[in-house]
Parts: sequence; C-alpha cells; structure tokens
Amino acid sequence: MQRTLDILTRLIAFDTTSDRSNLALIHFVRDLLAEHDIQATVLPNAEGDKASLLATIGPPVAGGVVLSGHTDTVPVTGQTWSQDPYQATLKEGRLYGRGSVDMKGFIALCLAMVPQFLASPLKRPIHL
Repeated sequence: MQRTLDILTRLIAFDTTSDRSNLALIHFVRDLLAEHDIQATVLPNAEGDKASLLATIGPPVAGGVVLSGHTDTVPVTGQTWSQDPYQATLKEGRLYGRGSVDMKGFIALCLAMVPQFLASPLKRPIHL
C-alpha cells in the first residue's frame, strides 16, 4: 500500500492537464520500470510534446493482459480546491489530488504491482 501511495504522490505532482505535455510523467514511469530491468518504449505524438508508453512483463508470447490508462487530466480552472491540486493531500483516510483516482491512481497501482508481476510464473505477458 505504501509503495502505491508513494508512486501516486509522484504522479499527482506532474501537471498533465490535457493542454500540456505529459513527457515528464512518461519519463518518470520509464525510469521506474528500468529500475526493475523492464524496457519501456516511449511513443511520442507527431508534435513531440506528448507520448504514450508501452512495456511488457512476462514471456514473449502472443496475447496477455493489457493494463492501460491515460495520463492527462482536466483543467482545474474555475474549480474550488482547498489545497494544491498537484500535491497529494491525505485527509481522514482519503487522498486528494488531481488525477488521484482517474487515472493516476490506477497507474500507480499497476506500477506498484510490478515486483509481484515479475515474481509470478506468468504464462502470458502483462502489457502496460
């Protein structure tokens, strides 16, 4: 649980509002996967200011499971936040921050599970 929260805190700190670049977050994820000897491919858009990432864990066979999420968030303009939306804030057992549930929470959970994925005898790959 703590590993997921640590990763999520880092992901929330990246302002990936839909009109901005997500490259810093993508590179963070790539580097995190590299710590586990997982090679990730960064796939930039035509403008080169945004990217997707693809990484595979497990045997190099056809099929598998895709765990897919997006990194962009909606703007906070005009919204009332009682704290910085790009700083994870824990209050009464809940974590607040832009993207904490959709989708950065999911991405953090997937990344926190990487050591368990690697330790499992997978018959099919997991694609992130």
